Amino acid sequence: MAQLKLRYYISFVRPANVVTAIADIIAGAAISGSLSGGLGEPSSLLLLVISTIGLYGGGIVFNDIFDLKQDRIERPERILPSGKLSLSTALTFGSLLLLMGIFAAALVSWVSGAIALLVALLALTYDKFSKHIQVLGPVNMGLCRAGNLMLGVSIIPVAVNEFWWLGIIPVLFISAVTLTSQKEAEGNNRASVALALGLDVMILIILVLLVRLTDFQLELAAVFMVIWFLMNASAKYKAITHNVPQNIMNAVRMGVLSLIPLDAAMAAGFSGKLWLGLAVLLLLPLSIALAKKFAVT
Repeated sequence: MAQLKLRYYISFVRPANVVTAIADIIAGAAISGSLSGGLGEPSSLLLLVISTIGLYGGGIVFNDIFDLKQDRIERPERILPSGKLSLSTALTFGSLLLLMGIFAAALVSWVSGAIALLVALLALTYDKFSKHIQVLGPVNMGLCRAGNLMLGVSIIPVAVNEFWWLGIIPVLFISAVTLTSQKEAEGNNRASVALALGLDVMILIILVLLVRLTDFQLELAAVFMVIWFLMNASAKYKAITHNVPQNIMNAVRMGVLSLIPLDAAMAAGFSGKLWLGLAVLLLLPLSIALAKKFAVT
């Protein structure tokens, strides 16, 4: 029984998604490392990984808490509507995860702690309010991911001032994924998916332009960029041409998982180390394996 309940807790936080958040932290640390030539203190990197696990997991838990009424109708198999965990247990679990995320980041620096607090507030705002608003919802979710990337950058606090504008990349991409997910249970969102694909093209252009704006090494990042774009373009094209719930949900799933090669591109390009991009990319098979056992959202 205890082992079964542990599986419910793990399933609740969408572990495949959490792995992609860890990739954000490594990419952020690599971005800041372009100033110092390293990834910062290993202990700080570990604390920031713990922080993102708490923040992402807590955000997902509260998303399901606020969606409980709707999930009882549309997704009765989920943890809360199925009664596998109680609402009070979920509230405690989600709160502890968010507090863990903020506290772990604060141990690195006050800058990291402030960013973690902001990410937690943005996640709760999305969960409760903005996801129901067509334009604000995708932007809000994108800001959560931008904050997560900056959380990694904050391993060297002064680097946040230098590279904060790079948050536009996750804002655009997660906005694209969130646009794709709108009405995924119903179908009939061809225009949203097409717009999302347009945002992906815009991100590709931004990545190429980074060569002129920073020390980004495109030749090291290119292979990861191609993997990221093909994962998204193929799934979204299928969702556009055959706009049915199954294809839309697969496009959302591919979008979430493809965050890992996108982070790998930034890690390799900013660090100047191909092996670091490959190390981040190794999180992809782990995330895919978890996605086969647990839901991706």
